[in-house]
Amino acid sequence: MPAEESERSRLPFEPKKKRQKPAKAPSKSPVQLKEADKQEKKQRPYTKQEMAIPEVVSQRMIRRVAAFCGVPTALGITTLVASYLLANYSSIQLPPIAVLLVNMGFFGLGVLGITYGVLSASWDEERTGSLLGFGEFSTNWGRMVEGWRETRQKKA
Repeated sequence: MPAEESERSRLPFEPKKKRQKPAKAPSKSPVQLKEADKQEKKQRPYTKQEMAIPEVVSQRMIRRVAAFCGVPTALGITTLVASYLLANYSSIQLPPIAVLLVNMGFFGLGVLGITYGVLSASWDEERTGSLLGFGEFSTNWGRMVEGWRETRQKKA
């Protein structure tokens, strides 16, 4: 196991070995090309099952996204309907900018709810996690940031 991988905790559904990128060299002899082809053939690609998120984790993410995105979105739609009904059937006149800002706020929370719903779900198949998922969010956010950093370091 490489030193980089041992420093961080592996995701429950992450493949056990990392796939090696083929080496890029401007000039290779035919013998080196044949050896590289043999190594690529030996490394079998990951199957869809190995790369897929487990069903339990996927369902957990969907439930959380539905809650954290659905509630603010429903409130945004409700404010539109309520402001329309107030404007047409009562003497209360709300400033259009207030309706717009409240609406944008609720729909913005709905968009953020998608991200929070996915990151606050426990990615471990055996652990369901907490109700609001603050601990899971910090763990999963850390994993995501670490993955970004590793990718950026490999490109540099």
